[in-house]
Amino acid sequence: MIQQEFASNAVKVLEPDDQVIGLAVAGSWLTDELDEFSDLDLILVTKEKISDDKNLMLEYAGKLGHLLSGFTGEHVGEKRLLICLYDHPLLHVDIKFLTLEEFHDRVETPTLLLDKNHQLEKVIHHSEAIFPHPDYQWIEDRFWTWIHYALTKAGRGEYMEAYDFLGFLRMVVLGPLLHIKNGTLPRGVRKVETELSSNDLADLLHTIPEVYNKRSILNSIEHAVSLYRQLRTELYDKNVHLLTDTEKRVMEYFKQLS
Repeated sequence: MIQQEFASNAVKVLEPDDQVIGLAVAGSWLTDELDEFSDLDLILVTKEKISDDKNLMLEYAGKLGHLLSGFTGEHVGEKRLLICLYDHPLLHVDIKFLTLEEFHDRVETPTLLLDKNHQLEKVIHHSEAIFPHPDYQWIEDRFWTWIHYALTKAGRGEYMEAYDFLGFLRMVVLGPLLHIKNGTLPRGVRKVETELSSNDLADLLHTIPEVYNKRSILNSIEHAVSLYRQLRTELYDKNVHLLTDTEKRVMEYFKQLS
């Protein structure tokens, strides 16, 4: 596959570089789910910190293939990430630039492609991969105010913003909670089509408005509330303080608006 060919070539290019400690691969590679639509997630570990210098990041990326474009990942909260598009063949490659010390903190254990003096192997052996899980209290503290916000947009006729809000809610709240319910990593709405049960996927689909109008949007908001309540009951423990007064007032406003 083109991803494997690219990774193999990257090892050949980077191995002679004295600054390079190792190269690892993560993402779909780890679960044998690579297909023609997959990107490639590389982790480049160097002696000196590279991620402070975008030009140096681009220079390294340019050595690995025909680089069409590359930009840093502040929009996903990771400025150490260079998001690249290569040609011949056309391929999306994410390269995270880390030092050996930074390699200790990870959300998954990558496959090592290049590991000089077994330094990366030693780090993996003495550290643990921890995937961040959502803070249930953080969600509950915000959920009902978010719902009120969506209702005001629907009421005013700002339907596009209400549409966008429902997408945000699926990404930040409903998708992650459904993943947890189904025993998968809470990666927003990634692969919900294949990782959720058919009933849970159907519930999530009901939060997508069928028609671009107020009634359809309000129906989707109501489905989102119902799904959140269901997930909250199944997943939250007694340590999560529920904002019942806020919930009651927001749902009264919902009935008034409907």
